[in-house]
Amino acid sequence: MNSFKRARTRALVLSCLPFAGAALSSDAAAQSSVTLYGVVDNAFTYVSNQRGHANFYMSQGNLQASKFGLLGSEDIGGGTKAIFRLESGFNSLTGAQSSAGFLFNRQAYVGLSNDRYGTFTLGRQYTPYFQMVGALGPTGVLTGATGAHPGDVDALDTTLRFNNSVTYLSPNIAGLQFSAQYGLGGVPGSVANGSNFSAAFRYDYKPFAVAAGYVKLKDIATSAALGTFAINSPVNSGYATARSAQLFAAAARYNLRDLMVGVNYSNVQYAPGSGSLFAGKAVFNTYGVISTYRITPAVIVGAGYSYTRASKANGMSDPAHYHQISLEQTYNLSARTTLYALEAYQLARGKTLIAAGGATSITDAVAVVGDSQNTTPSSGPSQFVGMVGLRHAF
Repeated sequence: MNSFKRARTRALVLSCLPFAGAALSSDAAAQSSVTLYGVVDNAFTYVSNQRGHANFYMSQGNLQASKFGLLGSEDIGGGTKAIFRLESGFNSLTGAQSSAGFLFNRQAYVGLSNDRYGTFTLGRQYTPYFQMVGALGPTGVLTGATGAHPGDVDALDTTLRFNNSVTYLSPNIAGLQFSAQYGLGGVPGSVANGSNFSAAFRYDYKPFAVAAGYVKLKDIATSAALGTFAINSPVNSGYATARSAQLFAAAARYNLRDLMVGVNYSNVQYAPGSGSLFAGKAVFNTYGVISTYRITPAVIVGAGYSYTRASKANGMSDPAHYHQISLEQTYNLSARTTLYALEAYQLARGKTLIAAGGATSITDAVAVVGDSQNTTPSSGPSQFVGMVGLRHAF
């Protein structure tokens, strides 16, 4: 093999290395790296009441969503890096895409990052509200499948993303970080129509951490800036035609050696517009407590309780309220592989507004544990979900 062929072969091999997750460096180019990562998560699941029947089946993405992604950076000098992320969710039981027609349905962005000035990104992204408050809330400890608040009404799990968004994340300043995001609606003649906004902060001081965040969504049914938003459960489906939604949440945690305790609160408001199928503003308040305990370096147990209550509106004098208890046990077989068990029970009471056939109606509230049962809720006031599964991260 002559020197030209050897050089060409070497260049070809090096060009393929990033997609295997290797870091590349060259004397003739800036330092760069691309990492391939992901999760595969499957479980056996039992549900006591799934649209009127008990069910035993296999489910996926329970402890963590099954996904794969590419995360890359290039040092362009002066302490600044060009960064990107492409992340795709998939069904690890069937191999299907999580969202038909969207290869990178979870995240797809590019940006610039500097330790001194912060990070600026463009694309399809999670909100600062989720990134900062969600990390300290129930789904950061108790998986969203069974630990999210009923129907994930406050979007503290991975159910809210912005398209066409611009995000700024500040550097860490003595434990304090803040972030703001704007999703462009893309409506000709109006910058505001269909736009979304989110802002949040987080402060860490030794064993204590606290975060608060805000989201404003406009034109929920038509906004091009709203990538995903969970409004399909019996908890809130009656408000899918809202003109706007406003979400506020706060969470705090305290760690004492192997014990963690935390509290969280959220307030969600749906406001009607001229085309809405409801008349009065609906408000959901949720109060929650969480805790984990590390029994051994490999064994961790967790528990949480939440209470969600809707406001009196739209003809409901006895508005819906939900009690939910969630438990989690994990055993780490290695740094990447975990056996887990999840259990949750929810009790619903009162009346709620649901959407069906292009109209809304008042009906008895039904249980819908976390956000794993949004499309398969209980037919009555209670529901139990139990899971035993295996998760592997790479």
